[in-house]
Amino acid sequence: MANNFFIQLSRLLKAVAFMLFVQQAQAIELAESDFIKVLSVQNADSKQLIDFNITLPASYYKKPNKRYTVIFDFHPRSQPYLSGLHDWMSHNGDWPWLETIVVTPRGYSKALGTLKTLGAGDEVSITGEKLLNFLDSGLLKAVDEQYRTNSFRIFNGFTGNASLGLYTLLNRPELFNAYIIASPILSENYANVLLDAKTKLKQLSGNTRTVFLSTSDSNYEQAQLAGFEQLSDIINAEQLPQLDITTKRFDGSYYMSQPALAAVYGIEAIFNDYHQALKPDSAISKRGANAILKHYHYLTEKKYGFEVSAEGSLKALAFDKLATAPEEAIEILKIAVQQYPESAYAHQGLAKAYFELKQIDKAVERQKVALEKSKTMIPWHQRNHKKILDQYQAALN
Repeated sequence: MANNFFIQLSRLLKAVAFMLFVQQAQAIELAESDFIKVLSVQNADSKQLIDFNITLPASYYKKPNKRYTVIFDFHPRSQPYLSGLHDWMSHNGDWPWLETIVVTPRGYSKALGTLKTLGAGDEVSITGEKLLNFLDSGLLKAVDEQYRTNSFRIFNGFTGNASLGLYTLLNRPELFNAYIIASPILSENYANVLLDAKTKLKQLSGNTRTVFLSTSDSNYEQAQLAGFEQLSDIINAEQLPQLDITTKRFDGSYYMSQPALAAVYGIEAIFNDYHQALKPDSAISKRGANAILKHYHYLTEKKYGFEVSAEGSLKALAFDKLATAPEEAIEILKIAVQQYPESAYAHQGLAKAYFELKQIDKAVERQKVALEKSKTMIPWHQRNHKKILDQYQAALN
């Protein structure tokens, strides 16, 4: 009996030790993901230095060749919730939030507060130009110079800071590729947003700008709802090919929940084209492989500024056609392999098609290539490709 007791106690202690080890490892990982640097940027107008927190993603020092998206928010208290949401939504392989550098003010700055005070009317163009110049040639330039950015920038803002985001979109849209605008202040024509929106939105040119615009019906937002509806009507009434905009009401939710809700939904909207493959019955896919490649060239060059892979959409179309048009399906999968020769899963897709068509010898040969290409990936993927190869070889034998 005593012997059994000590055996059970030993097992329990080992289990507790293992759990503590796992928790410590997780804590270290989270600490690394919240690694914060301080960047001091001079305001050219006042010559004052304004400090910003630069929160780097966990992989920043582990992947020295990787370049990162940037998200910026004017509110210093946005750093904990943005970095926390980002860590959770990006740790599973950049999905659904691509790994991102979070830029926020380091505490409340009088100099920055002065820059942000736009008001309404004739003085907006003067004060607003100073703010935009600071963002453009001051802060964003400094971030790009000191950190490995990929040129894709997101503006995130709540209430008055959201209005500043709309002001930036209308007056210098090239500063950011995407805007998350939560519960903007629009009453009394703050920052001239409603006054300028109809004219300036139609003047947008160049690359596509993605906008997630939201509000709710809380007591604190009642005074802004008329302006929100007016802005929504302007957006819906105009043909705006350079603007990919989503509007959403979070009615029934709490006021202070709005920036977190908008960040989650906004990130999903911004990166949806990156993560979601086109469905085979989509208008683009119905036009064939070349149309798919053209669409992803647009996403790469005009929307994101970094490569967006068409592999998933090509494979989805091919497997949709495999039963009825097998030769066409194989040709589409060969195009995927030609476009992405280093992708293990492009080769695996072609191997799978051969296997389903009972061309087992071709499936084995192609899966061997997939396994070889997977050697640069984490062990899970390597085991997966080896398992598939074993299955095909067993069928061949």
